[in-house]
Order: sequence, then C-alpha cells, then structure tokens
Amino acid sequence: MAQIRITAGGYQFVAETHPDAPLTVAAFTRLLPYRQKLIHVRWSGEGCWIPLGEFKLGVDFENHTSHPSVGDILFYPGGYSETEIILAYGSCCFASKLGQLAGNHFLTIVQGKENLRALGTKVLWEGAQDVSFELM
Repeated sequence: MAQIRITAGGYQFVAETHPDAPLTVAAFTRLLPYRQKLIHVRWSGEGCWIPLGEFKLGVDFENHTSHPSVGDILFYPGGYSETEIILAYGSCCFASKLGQLAGNHFLTIVQGKENLRALGTKVLWEGAQDVSFELM
C-alpha cells in the first residue's frame, strides 16, 4: 500500500491506499500532487468534501460504501450527484439532496487521525481550507 501525505487547515495526515479500490487508487495517484479546496458537507453529517462537478476520474464503483468510518476517504464517480471526494471526521452517512450515495473507499488516514475533528470544526466554522495530497 502506498502512503499519501494530506495537508489541510494547518494539519498533516498520512493515509494509506485501500487494496479493494485498485482502479480508483491508480487513477487518483496519477493526479498527484493534487491540490483543491476542502469544504464542510451539507447532507452527510461530520465530514468534509471536495466538490468536483463534472470531473471524471475514469473509474466506476469498486468497493463503495455509504458509511465511512472516521478517517476514511471516499471517491464518488458521479451519477446522481456531482463527482466528489468525501472525508469522514465523525459520524457520517454519505448523501446528497437526492438521497443516500456510496463512494469508493480508496484512502484511510493512519496517522494524524486525532486531529480530524479539529480539522472538521475548522472547516465548519472558518470555511474552505486548502488541501493537498502528495505521494510519500
């Protein structure tokens, strides 16, 4: 499993790729280093997301779930809602205004998890934060 450094809101995390999402991992890894904005979710609970609009990563559903655990990062390839990446920092049920969604669990934070709630709270109260993903 490859490791990816994630920097957001003044915090650093280390994530490992998920072996059950090889196509998503391979496609996302080709984008690295990747920089975006992280905003708070609207429908899903305690999570932050990266809205990607009509962006296509070129993957379909692999090991999709609607219930990410703290530190799980999902990629939603689009369809019912816009393409997005979602990071759970607490209780989360992945959804949109159209209802429940499922995304590919492709990264899991393995270091820095103790700072996820602080990041989520910062994004909620202070707004969008820069986020970067880099291969370690």
